[in-house]
Amino acid sequence: MARQRGVEDAVILRAAVRVMGRVGPAGLTLAAVAGEVGLVPGTLVQRFGSKRGLLLALADRSAEEAGELAARARTAHPSALGALAALTSQTLTGMDTPESFAHHLAFLCTDLTDPQLYERALAVHRAQRRAIEELLAEAVDTGELRAGTDVAALAATVQAITAGAGLTWAVERRGGLAERVRRELDAVLRPHLPAAHRHEPEES
Repeated sequence: MARQRGVEDAVILRAAVRVMGRVGPAGLTLAAVAGEVGLVPGTLVQRFGSKRGLLLALADRSAEEAGELAARARTAHPSALGALAALTSQTLTGMDTPESFAHHLAFLCTDLTDPQLYERALAVHRAQRRAIEELLAEAVDTGELRAGTDVAALAATVQAITAGAGLTWAVERRGGLAERVRRELDAVLRPHLPAAHRHEPEES
């Protein structure tokens, strides 16, 4: 039977994300990722060529997943704002401790200084922005948000507070990250809710 390359690659890339959160840039090696999924390092060398090749593949997959995550969140929640809350939490998956958040942040710093990785980081950023805008636009259409809401500006704010909440949480170290992001998201959305709908948003 032919090897299902796409499925196997997805498993490896998810394992790479877990290893990234545990050890940061210095500790991420093909051997460490191979060990996570029970493969020999040579298999990853054949598949990705190098650690850099693995990171590029992971960045490409992250850009593809941005839209997929939004679609899954929308399917799982009856409202656009409920889906938005779930989506913002999902973008921080794997950053459950300040240490793992710091490790992922260190990889982002590398992305910002490497032209090829930056190109992919920007693609992920833009894909996430589009997904947020689409959910906010739907929320306006269905009356969850006030008519006339500047969806583009609000999407930019939602994206900014998601990243900022993570940094603040990592410094203050109170509660969980998902809880902190949800609280900040609620605060940003509340002024844009119709008066009759200014209650606690649906749980994600």
